[in-house]
Amino acid sequence: MEYTILVADDEKEIRDLLRLYLENEKYVVLEAADGEEALDQIRRNHVDMCLLDIMMPKLDGYHVLQELRKESNIPVMILSAKTTDSEKILGLNLGADDYLGKPFNPLEAVARVNSSIRRFYSLGNGTATTAMVQVRDLTLNKDACTLQKGDQVIALTSVEYKIMELFMEHPGKVYTKQQIYEYGWGEEYFIADNNIMVCISKLRSKLDEDPNTYIKTIRGLGYRLEK
Repeated sequence: MEYTILVADDEKEIRDLLRLYLENEKYVVLEAADGEEALDQIRRNHVDMCLLDIMMPKLDGYHVLQELRKESNIPVMILSAKTTDSEKILGLNLGADDYLGKPFNPLEAVARVNSSIRRFYSLGNGTATTAMVQVRDLTLNKDACTLQKGDQVIALTSVEYKIMELFMEHPGKVYTKQQIYEYGWGEEYFIADNNIMVCISKLRSKLDEDPNTYIKTIRGLGYRLEK
């Protein structure tokens, strides 16, 4: 299956470089030189993943991400020269799944794209799975990759979706930070990584005003979804 990647960056050299490496991996590549063009490409074409620069003319990457998350939960990786922790946390809070600082190794960028595509669009490991999983008033549709609370569809990033899938498959089970990270991000866990805390906080705010209604912190162990 061919996957389409949108590269949104105002630097032509970066777009050309990423196109070269992504097309070598058999991806279809679309380009956008500013934020308005990025949203237009997403709305006019089928896009499976977006690589998004922050400092773009007309509409910056943060605003593009906010608008995109109103309509889609496709994987988004931010590419930015802004590499402080606060910038990364802001990007993740707005709905990004990954954050890669500039300058970057194009091989690493492609490896992260491969990981995100595999994680988000994989149909499983060959074992039988139930398309619909329900816990309390939450319903996970594994075919459509959506989560509903009652009749309300909750917009999730690809990482948030994977974490909810992990929790909802085994409600009441305690998962360590390492287990959550390796399942959600598909990468080896780093002890100092704060992505999990940010992601869990975002999930809690999306699920309920009370942070402990669904996802409970088990001090010293990890997190679990309350039955």
